[in-house]
Amino acid sequence: MTRSYERNPRYAAVEGAVVSGWAAAAQTLPAGPAVLAVDGPAALDWIAATASLAAALADRDVPARLLDLREYEADWDTVLDRTGDSAGADPYYLPLAQNSLGDLYRALPQVERPAEGLLVVFGPGAALVRHDVLWYADLPKRYAESAIAAGELPVGVNLGRHREPGDLRRLFYADWPMTDAHRDAIAPRIDRWLDLQHPASPASVDGATMRATLAALADGPVRSRPYFNSTPWGGQWAARELGFEPQQGNTALGYELIAPEAGVLVGDGPEAEVELPFQLLCVLHPVEFLGAAVHEEFGTSFPIRYDYLDTVEGGNLSLHLHPRAEYMRTRFGWPYTQHETYYVTATSGDDPRVHLGLQQDADIDLMRKQIVAAIEHGEEADVERFVQSHPSEEGRLYMIPAGTPHASGTGNLVLEISATPYLYSLRFYDWLRKDAQGNSRPLPYEHGFANLDTRRQGEDVVRDLIQEPRTLREGPGWREEVIGALPEMFYEVRRFVIDPEADGAQPAEDDTEGTFHILNISAGDGVVIETADGRTHELVFAETLTVPAAVGAYRIRPLGERPVHMIKSLVS
Repeated sequence: MTRSYERNPRYAAVEGAVVSGWAAAAQTLPAGPAVLAVDGPAALDWIAATASLAAALADRDVPARLLDLREYEADWDTVLDRTGDSAGADPYYLPLAQNSLGDLYRALPQVERPAEGLLVVFGPGAALVRHDVLWYADLPKRYAESAIAAGELPVGVNLGRHREPGDLRRLFYADWPMTDAHRDAIAPRIDRWLDLQHPASPASVDGATMRATLAALADGPVRSRPYFNSTPWGGQWAARELGFEPQQGNTALGYELIAPEAGVLVGDGPEAEVELPFQLLCVLHPVEFLGAAVHEEFGTSFPIRYDYLDTVEGGNLSLHLHPRAEYMRTRFGWPYTQHETYYVTATSGDDPRVHLGLQQDADIDLMRKQIVAAIEHGEEADVERFVQSHPSEEGRLYMIPAGTPHASGTGNLVLEISATPYLYSLRFYDWLRKDAQGNSRPLPYEHGFANLDTRRQGEDVVRDLIQEPRTLREGPGWREEVIGALPEMFYEVRRFVIDPEADGAQPAEDDTEGTFHILNISAGDGVVIETADGRTHELVFAETLTVPAAVGAYRIRPLGERPVHMIKSLVS
C-alpha cells in the first residue's frame, strides 16, 4: 500500500548526530577563557535562550558573562536611512536591502577573552565581533511572519528595533535579505547550528556534521519541509486531504518549495532534528545542486518555486499581477522577475474559474476608476468586464507572465509553479474582503497599473497562456509532455504521464543534463526515483521533490496500478 503524504520528510545526519537540549550543546564548549559568538535572526527570544545557555554552563562550573549586541543598535532613524527606508519611501515595498548587519549598530563592541570562563556575545551579527567559537541559533522564518500576520505583533521581530512590535514590510524586504546574506557568508565557519523551535530543549548539530550532511543532500533527491498558512481566502483541501492543521481555520498558501523560506529536516526523529535552510544547499554546493549554467545566470538563488493555493471551500484570490522585469530590477532590486503558472490539481463546486488576461480592448481607464471606487467607497468592481474568466480544468496549466492580471477563483487547488520572487503581488482588487481584524487588504494598485501588460488581450490570451500539451518524447507505458513554455519565461513546465498497466510498460528514464529538476505528483499514487548511484526516493501524491543537477540519469518507477501524472519543471 502506498504511504500517505509526508508532512515531515527527514534525512539522516552525516558524520555526526543531532543532539537535544542546552546541556548537550554546552558540553561541546571549551571551559575558557574564550569568546562565544551566538548569531541568528532577530525573531528569537534572545534573553531566554542565553539565560538557558548560561544555566547549562553553570552546571559545568563554567562562568559565563552575557553581552547583548542589540544594546549597541543605532537609533531607528539611522537604521531606516541606511536601509533605504527614510521619509518618502514606498509604503508597501522596499528595494531588497543590501546592507551588512553591521549597519544596524552605532559601532561593534571591541571584546577580549575574559580572565576565566566564557564571554557570550549574542544577537544578529554576533559573528562580526571577534570570537573563538561561532554558533548560529535559528528559527524558521514562518514563525515571525505568522505571528505578525495574525496581529500578535511580538516585540523584537525586526532587526534594529528589539524593543518594538514587528512589521511585515521591514521583515520581508530589509531583515530577511540582510540576515540571509550574513548567514550564507558565515555558513562555512559555523561551529554549531541550533534549532530553537523548541527553546527549552533545542536541537543542535556541530558545524562539520551540518556541512557534511548538506554536501550529501546536494547530490541526491531531497524534499523540503512543507507547511500551510491561513489567509481570508484560504480553503480546506489541504486540511482534509493532507492532514495539515490550520492555525486560523483554513489552509491557504502551501509552502512546498519556496527556497528563501524552505527548510530540510535532519535527524533521527522529532525529539532530535534540526531544520536547515534549503538555501544553504545552493550556497555551499551551487554547481552540484543548481547546475553550472543555472549558477552562472542566477548565482546562488534557487530560481523556481512550488506552492499550493487552496481555495476549495474558500474565496477568490485578489486580482493582481507581478512586476515586469525592468521594474523588478530598478524598483525592487531583484535581478529576475516573478513569472508564474497555475497548474490545477483539483477542483470543487459547480463552476470553478481562473481569472487570467485582459479582455479584448479592455478599457483600462474605466478599470482604474472602478478600482479606486472600490478602495475609497467600497463599490464592487466588475472584474470580468476587464479580465477574462476561464473554466478551471483539472490537469490544465495556465501561464501567467509578469504583467498579466490574474486570480484563482474559489474551488481550486492550484499548484503554483513560478519564479522564486514571491513577495511582489501588485494587487488591484480584493473583492471588498476584510481580514481577521476587520481591515481591508492594502492594494498597491498604482504599482499594478504601472506594470500592466496590455499587449496580450482577447484570443491571444487563450492561444498563448492556455496551451495544449505537446509530446516531447515517449517510451513503453509513458510519455513526457511540454505543457507550458513561453519565450519570455526562463523555465518551462512538463508532465510525465505514466501508465503502469500499459502493455510492455517500463519505468520512464530521465537525465538532469546539468540542471536541477523539480517534480510533483499531481495524479495517481506516486513514483520511486532511482538514481544511477543507487539512491531511491519515494514521491507520492501532492509531494514535491528536487533532483539536483549532480544526479544525472535517473529512472521513474510508478507506484501502484493507477496512471500517474508527474509535473516537472526546469530552467530551459
